[in-house]
Amino acid sequence: MTRPELEWEILGIRQLAATDECADEFAGTLLVHRPGSADPLEPLPVRVKRTVLVELETYLARLLARSRGRAG
Repeated sequence: MTRPELEWEILGIRQLAATDECADEFAGTLLVHRPGSADPLEPLPVRVKRTVLVELETYLARLLARSRGRAG
């Protein structure tokens, strides 16, 4: 179980880009906010490996398919 003071809400990601189409790493800005906090969002510079993005793509596709239900 996470401690509330350590929780972050992801609000978005901006400028996730690479210098070329064969890049193995992408850079951008993650926009986060502490739930329940009056503080504004915090922009965090991030670097993401291609392998992580591929893993996320697969995981998120399955998660979204399950959460939308299945048309039958």
